Amino acid sequence: MEILGASLRICVDDLETAVPFYERLAGGTARRFERGGVQVAAIGSFLLMSGPEAELEILRKVVATIAVKDVDEAHRLLTDLGAHVVAGPVPTPAGRNLLAMHPDGSVFEYVDQRG
Repeated sequence: MEILGASLRICVDDLETAVPFYERLAGGTARRFERGGVQVAAIGSFLLMSGPEAELEILRKVVATIAVKDVDEAHRLLTDLGAHVVAGPVPTPAGRNLLAMHPDGSVFEYVDQRG
């Protein structure tokens, strides 16, 4: 499995206030989308999320988002290594993703950019 990078997941109260800070910090423009009632802004290595507290509570349990070349390959390797795939692979606005709990209990999102 080829890991292409990782994004830091940050839950914020006010996305409109947070975005300009992270755009200047990362030197880029936010890519925005919505998923399950949660507003998301991807800026460089930062993934900002804002929305209903019930949704954010679940998202806070995910340590990081790992970009991979192929989610299906990640699924096979994670399963072989004893991880528990909690959800996915499923399509998202940015590609496909899955959530996996590693044997140590850490939960990660794995995402590719395939449609």
